[in-house]
Amino acid sequence: MSKLKTTFFCQNCGAQYAKWQGQCNSCKEWNTVAEEIIQKEEKTSWKPSTSESKRVSKPLKIKEIDSSQEVRMDTTDGELNRVLGGGIVPGSLVLLGGEPGIGKSTLLLQISLKLPYKTLYVSGEESQKQIKMRAERINPNSDNCYILTETKTQNIFRHIVETEPDIVIIDSIQTLHTDYIEATAGSISQIRETTAELIKFAKETNIPVILIGHITKDGNIAGPKILEHMVDTVLQFEGDRNHVYRILRSHKNRFGSTAELGIYEMQGSGLREVSNPSEILLSHREEELSGTAIASTLEGMRPLMLEIQALVSTAVYGTPQRSTTGYNAKRLNMILAVLEKRAGFRLGTKDVFLNVTGGISVDDPAIDLAVVAAILSSNEDIAVGKDVCFAAEVGLSGEIRPVNRVEQRIQEAEKLGFSTIFVSKYNKISAKYPGIKVVLVSKIEEVLEQLFG
Repeated sequence: MSKLKTTFFCQNCGAQYAKWQGQCNSCKEWNTVAEEIIQKEEKTSWKPSTSESKRVSKPLKIKEIDSSQEVRMDTTDGELNRVLGGGIVPGSLVLLGGEPGIGKSTLLLQISLKLPYKTLYVSGEESQKQIKMRAERINPNSDNCYILTETKTQNIFRHIVETEPDIVIIDSIQTLHTDYIEATAGSISQIRETTAELIKFAKETNIPVILIGHITKDGNIAGPKILEHMVDTVLQFEGDRNHVYRILRSHKNRFGSTAELGIYEMQGSGLREVSNPSEILLSHREEELSGTAIASTLEGMRPLMLEIQALVSTAVYGTPQRSTTGYNAKRLNMILAVLEKRAGFRLGTKDVFLNVTGGISVDDPAIDLAVVAAILSSNEDIAVGKDVCFAAEVGLSGEIRPVNRVEQRIQEAEKLGFSTIFVSKYNKISAKYPGIKVVLVSKIEEVLEQLFG
């Protein structure tokens, strides 16, 4: 037997050290460095089914490489297909992270129950009876889903060879352990080793593997950062457990865009796909209220209409507060400075609170003009018409800058019944829109004159 090898890992960020120390140099956390055994015995690779022949790679000229796209596996879930880029790629490794109780297991269980492929759902956190109780609420009639409760990777591979599934789901990677590493499940070295074994399995057999991963208190996926580099796709399941809506984002995708967004509604029977998110993100109010404005934004290829809420009030203390939810705080400070310098509004002595409804975080600069309209509406206590929306960026000199794919934004506003949309004069708009009035503006002053007279 080979000599045991140990090293020291930070349990928070995964940094590796030759000896113990009190504080981690990478994340600055105290008392998180622990010793782990990184080599116990000689490794033997997992044994694939006998029908699988090992592929031997050889160098090819780039023009000789087959460029035809691989057929993706349809998940029967439109939102997940969109975020993945059209479906699951055979042989890929997908990592799904999210807050505890947000619905990660529910999402993957309901997908595995509806898939037309043979699916092996491996759980290290729940018993088969617990999963059966949850499955009966979602879809009790499924002949393709097999449930296994196991945490040892060698046993999991043995069952995979016997079952021969088309897709493998692991819930969760932090519960797995392998005999080749003598460390507790969930430790840095165990997560790295078990993931490496699953990657080797997926690439050799062309069977996709979906992993569920825990996250830290900072919202990052637990374990070493290399875990996210090893997998092909990293998905994040976001939302508030006190609200019914959940958002699925792609943080990394080797086979598609990372700008796509999927929205679900949590129900007693599982997660329901939301095909028209604009309707749920807008308040259905009868009367017009000051401090609200509608922005037209884009998430990937999907246009969204968002409601921006602002509250401007006199500062009680010496330093005014600047608070934002779902919007960049530094960008808010920049917009307030532009309003004070270019438009003459004295907001330096006032508290400003900004909220993007629906629990969505937005980086699109096209919502700048809606933020300006909401802030000035609250400051002047004059309501912006509920059938008016905005799609433009605000520059430092107070100019209204053009945004990309403006015609797609106008079409979404027209479809939802808005009568007016404010866009930059410098946007090139070729089509005619009979159902909506397109107002072209070049400066903040023109917007103020149109809105508040």
